[in-house]
Amino acid sequence: QVHVAESGGGLVQTGGSLRLSCTASGHTESIYDMGWFRQVPGTGRNFLANINWNEGTTTYASSVKGRFTISRDSAKNTVYLQMNDLKPEDTAMYYCSAAPRPASYIDWGQGTQVTVSS
Repeated sequence: QVHVAESGGGLVQTGGSLRLSCTASGHTESIYDMGWFRQVPGTGRNFLANINWNEGTTTYASSVKGRFTISRDSAKNTVYLQMNDLKPEDTAMYYCSAAPRPASYIDWGQGTQVTVSS
């Protein structure tokens, strides 16, 4: 099993930036990719971006492409989500997850809250 823990959320003004971190522990050798998602209360959890753990290839949702950047530091078992030009509609709880197979996200963190004020 892989454990992941997010950090870096907070309150930011419109147009500002934040960098979220997600550190994995446990059986990290089983990770195929790691992804970032977000969820607003009363709605589903939405995919934002993922990164292949070994190859570093990335995929983005169209809603954040060009504003958000996912990256990894394999030595630290950490994945980052750099978020720029934040908008009030980016306000959500942000979650990180590890997948042992493509698109099979089974290990989730507790989330980190991002609030963008207008």
